[in-house]
Amino acid sequence: MGSRYGGLKQLDGLGPNGETIMDYSIYDAIQAGFGKIVWVIRKDFEEQFRTQILSKYEDKIPCELCFQSLDALPAGFSTPEGREKPWGTNHAVLMGKDIIKEPFAVINCDDFYGRDAFMTVGKFLANLPEGSRNKYSMVGFRCSNTLSENGSVARGICVYDENHHLTDVVERSEVKRIDGVISFKDENGSWVGLDENVPVSMNMWGFTPDYFEYSEEYFKEFLSDPKNISNLKAEFFIPLMVNKLIKEGTATVEVLDTTSKWFGVTYAADREETVARIAQLIADGVYPEKLW
Repeated sequence: MGSRYGGLKQLDGLGPNGETIMDYSIYDAIQAGFGKIVWVIRKDFEEQFRTQILSKYEDKIPCELCFQSLDALPAGFSTPEGREKPWGTNHAVLMGKDIIKEPFAVINCDDFYGRDAFMTVGKFLANLPEGSRNKYSMVGFRCSNTLSENGSVARGICVYDENHHLTDVVERSEVKRIDGVISFKDENGSWVGLDENVPVSMNMWGFTPDYFEYSEEYFKEFLSDPKNISNLKAEFFIPLMVNKLIKEGTATVEVLDTTSKWFGVTYAADREETVARIAQLIADGVYPEKLW
């Protein structure tokens, strides 16, 4: 549920025929050569999801549903008393471990990533050797293509080495354009300029199935840490898992460049602009007026 948005934004019809943002993502994914769609959802809106979303795709591409729940925990662990918040994005990914046996991409359903982003990560995954392990990717959006006209945004600024392998993601809670220059607020409250094309993470990843093995083991460590149990809002995030793997040298994560322009609907006020952007993409011939 989008608490700031005021409803289930993943199911909000924003296209001319009620298309959701995820409809456009799935359309782009199919164009990029992806062959299966897996959704991770809450069990309590399965019926609405099957009626409103899944029914559109079942004759177009293989579809799977899996469910994220608080009690989906490794053996020997139980849900802390009073815990209501889901366990986080990497726990959601982990729910697909029994049905995903091939290289896969991960996205948020309420972010509009754009065709080039799917083509970029699709090409990376398609070019991996059979049985590849420990070589992952992240689509690094150019910061200038991810800003909001309605105020500052939080962004993970990517740091990478000479091989374009990710070495760190530095979280910046306030990023916006000031007098024409992209800037972030540092720890001292000062605004620091950023390069227009510095890559930022928008939670679009490329993994192979071995990622599930690492996630299962590290989730046990996460749950064994008393502070993660006492903090009822502690979450097992994808960047937490990725950071562990790259810091210990287990895996590499290639930062992929994309020309796509991201947009999303974090706040209710973003809706009108998103509808207009989709309409413009249709006018430009990027998408047909009726997707399906």
